[in-house]
Amino acid sequence: MVYTYTPHGVCSRQIRLEMEDGVVKSLSFLGGCNGNLQGISALVTGKRAQEVIPLLRGIDCGGKGTSCPDQLSRALEAALAQENA
Repeated sequence: MVYTYTPHGVCSRQIRLEMEDGVVKSLSFLGGCNGNLQGISALVTGKRAQEVIPLLRGIDCGGKGTSCPDQLSRALEAALAQENA
């Protein structure tokens, strides 16, 4: 399943992920800090979404109350809900 998520309160404008049986197969961000987001994508690919979500949830960027990693945790939760629907 390919899932597209629009993040809120961060520099990235879109998160695109492919998930199969709860495992992240691919991940890309549109906008944001390119090098950091490529690193996050490399670390998350091949991992179970349920493992990744608690690691990224609540990370703050510059006092915004959220971050690209936090928004990714939200995208993964939404994708899991859609996959299990």
